[in-house]
Amino acid sequence: MKIVFLGTPRFAVPSLKILYNSSHEVRAVVTVPDCRQGRGLRVKYSPVKKTAQDLKLPILQPENLQDEKFLNDLANFQADCFMVVGFCILPEVIFTMPPSGSINLHASLLPKYRGAAPIQWALIKGEKQTGVTTFFIQKKVDTGNILLQDSLNIEENDTAGTLHDKLSSLGADLVLRTVNLLEAGKISPRLQKGESSRAPKINTEMGKLNWEKSAEEIINLTRGLSPRPGVYTFWKKKRIKLFGAEKLNKSSSKEFSPGTIVDVSPPGLDVTTGKGIVRFHQLQLEGKSRMDFSEFFRGTHISPGTKLD
Repeated sequence: MKIVFLGTPRFAVPSLKILYNSSHEVRAVVTVPDCRQGRGLRVKYSPVKKTAQDLKLPILQPENLQDEKFLNDLANFQADCFMVVGFCILPEVIFTMPPSGSINLHASLLPKYRGAAPIQWALIKGEKQTGVTTFFIQKKVDTGNILLQDSLNIEENDTAGTLHDKLSSLGADLVLRTVNLLEAGKISPRLQKGESSRAPKINTEMGKLNWEKSAEEIINLTRGLSPRPGVYTFWKKKRIKLFGAEKLNKSSSKEFSPGTIVDVSPPGLDVTTGKGIVRFHQLQLEGKSRMDFSEFFRGTHISPGTKLD
């Protein structure tokens, strides 16, 4: 099949590569415009653009998806289908353009976790299983007919970072299988069934820890926001990010209120919650690099009974 690939993030790169190395023809790549970042305002390319350059593929970077020249350029590639992985919401004039339709890869088992951050929300909500879905794009976001799905068990030590990489690889395989079956006429789209849930965009403010929550809820939030943007609290009026949370099978003294440090040792920092004790193995001070607590404790003293804000 002749394909135009639309994508931006690192999550989409394995899908682009697997299609490029297949029997199908990737005719072009559409990604976001370049941006400038940092003190030197250096130009930053999207991960998908970098990959497309390496593969020497034509690249389109429209400022406006409704731009007439862009739409004409896109149509001139005469693609059989569009494959969309981690791109913005497409107007109808685009997703109805190819004769075999426009397909989206989504990092959840739809209809669960429709939205921008399905990987993070699956962890925050304490799910034990997630997966990837390919579906035909239609007007309402993430509601199109399902083509294929693959599931994946969530391990206890998974974070948004590790789960991202697993689902990115699993999704690439699903993308190729979907296009193969579509070309062979052996795929049967089906309506989404079951209870839907939302996965809205993650923001930094979501990471502020509420110690009144249970240890389990705090651990799930930590996993879901790791490595970015991270959960945080305040110590001596300074923000500190915390990583590597685990629940301890011990109880604290009744005199300690939630958010109180009950033990300090090289393995980590033990803090009371609304229900249970959670240990954090790593932290990041403002303006500093992430470090293990064993390293932190060599130059800093924190006493049990210290309250975190």
